Amino acid sequence: QVQLVESGGGLVQAGGSLRLSCAASGRTGVAYTMVWFRQAPGKEREFVAAITATGGSLDYADSVKGRFTISRDNAKNTVYLPMDSLKPEDTAHYYCAAGLPNRARALSEYTYWGQGTQVTVSS
Repeated sequence: QVQLVESGGGLVQAGGSLRLSCAASGRTGVAYTMVWFRQAPGKEREFVAAITATGGSLDYADSVKGRFTISRDNAKNTVYLPMDSLKPEDTAHYYCAAGLPNRARALSEYTYWGQGTQVTVSS
């Protein structure tokens, strides 16, 4: 089992920045791919960014490319998502997940999920 706890969300004005963190505990010795998804009210949960176990491969949704940066510190069992140039459409509940996916963007491929952290961007 892996437990994931997200933090760093909050309220920010458009154009501002936040940094999300996802701390993992439990069975962290497995080389999981880590991913961020988000879900806005009334919408489906959508892929944001993914990073492989060693950090050698990154993937971003087109909507956040160039503004968000995913990284991980395996010594601290933590994944980060600094978010710059935030837009009102980035408002959502952000979830961290861990798994061994064949398809990094597929929600169903991830076994472990955190409770999420809310990001609200005002215009």
